[in-house]
Amino acid sequence: MTDELDSSVRDLADIPAVEVISRAAVMLMSSAAEKLGLADPDPESSPRRDLDEARRVITALAGLVTASVEYLGPHAGPIREGLQSLQRAFREASAHPDEPGKGPGEKYTGPVY
Repeated sequence: MTDELDSSVRDLADIPAVEVISRAAVMLMSSAAEKLGLADPDPESSPRRDLDEARRVITALAGLVTASVEYLGPHAGPIREGLQSLQRAFREASAHPDEPGKGPGEKYTGPVY
């Protein structure tokens, strides 16, 4: 078991930080999209829709993106666009949308309209 652990640690050590950050961002984006019901034909009736959980994941994504944007290089633009799309989708899905600047992650990214 120790050999397996050592092997996985070495493999992770070989992955550049920008790739680890990008993979984490993509995982958070995918999770948020699922929790917004965007993977289903009718998001409003999706059994996976959970706006409270989506808010948490989008806020975590916003924190990650804001903290690491200087390291993302050419990956920063598409990741930021994905984040903003999720923030807009959250606003559209909400029965009572948050004020601009109060939505998920907006304390890190600024208002998203």
